Amino acid sequence: MTNNIYLDNAATTKTDPRVVEAMLPYFSEIYGNPSGLHKTSLKALEALTKARETVAKILNCTPQEIIFTGSGTESDNLAIFGAIEANQTKEKNHIITSSIEHHAVAYPFEKLKKQGLEVEFLSPDKYGQISPSDFEKAIKSNTLFASFIYANNEIGTINQISKLAKIAKEKGVIFHTDACQAGGALDIDTKNLEIDLMTLNGSKINGPKGTGVLYVRKGIKIAPQILGGSQEFGLRAGTENVPGIIGITKALELAEQEKIQNNERLIKMRDQIINFVLKNIPLTRLNGHPKERLPNNINISFLNTEGESLLLHLDKEGFQVATGSACTSASLEPSHVLTGIGLPKELAHGSLRITLGKETNQENVNKFLNILPNIIKKIRDISAVNFTEKDYPDFF
Repeated sequence: MTNNIYLDNAATTKTDPRVVEAMLPYFSEIYGNPSGLHKTSLKALEALTKARETVAKILNCTPQEIIFTGSGTESDNLAIFGAIEANQTKEKNHIITSSIEHHAVAYPFEKLKKQGLEVEFLSPDKYGQISPSDFEKAIKSNTLFASFIYANNEIGTINQISKLAKIAKEKGVIFHTDACQAGGALDIDTKNLEIDLMTLNGSKINGPKGTGVLYVRKGIKIAPQILGGSQEFGLRAGTENVPGIIGITKALELAEQEKIQNNERLIKMRDQIINFVLKNIPLTRLNGHPKERLPNNINISFLNTEGESLLLHLDKEGFQVATGSACTSASLEPSHVLTGIGLPKELAHGSLRITLGKETNQENVNKFLNILPNIIKKIRDISAVNFTEKDYPDFF
């Protein structure tokens, strides 16, 4: 193996060296507990306060609306369980999400359903978008809360979050969006989006793992889910991870500064891969929206293949990709996102998610496209199945 080309940036990203540099002093120099009163603690508190102000400026909100957490998953859980616990009544117990959310949203909704709440999972269209009109029709007099992913982590489809949020606002429904994949790629101005709650994740934007942000609009009540101290305005107990907070703040700052230039570069390479595969490899289809998709996301199904086999063959050649969400990569079940947009299991099982990043360059893309057709042919030559376009006329 001569290559070592990482194409799985939707799962996690390499921490930017500038982020690491910004974090280093807070491990062994400015190491105080921000809750203390002596000068070592006060220096840490000063850094924490400045970080909160920086994130608030980027999101166009106040520092008091920023909660630092330990991950995107924790932020999602705090938003969902916290808002529902604080606001649920007998008259308001209906909640809405989609059938293709990240499991950090889907599993909390399933748990709430078991606890007796009225839960509605809306189906997306064939591209993975939730129709604003479908959402509006689903809202009832007892609807309390809704959550829709901003940009899907598997197929890259971008939802019309501002339209969905506006409908929720008009109907008096608390609205949350998981924007973990949107950071550094899409508009995350909270005033433009008109959302009530928004989740961000450091590891998706070349920041450190184990860091997250939850935006909570002023006036939205949420109940803490981790109890103990009064940190994070009483909403998230536990000594703050100051190095991690500095890291996610620096990563978010850099991502916003470099967003336009980075998006242009990624879109060019993304479209090159998509166009090459669809033109040169038969029995392939693009999953997700052809245009309204993340700049770095390519999700393609290859008929008569297995995604796991594709992944292992590519890994052997030095290319690291995914078959679906990293959180379920060990599962033998087809992706709930792909089946949720209507793909039969034969196509869902034969899918690859290729996600580009800051370090992806044209040489990487050329090497990948040079080797991919041969790997597909090799796998198909020994495949026990031999479906054709006629077997799936609606998908090719």
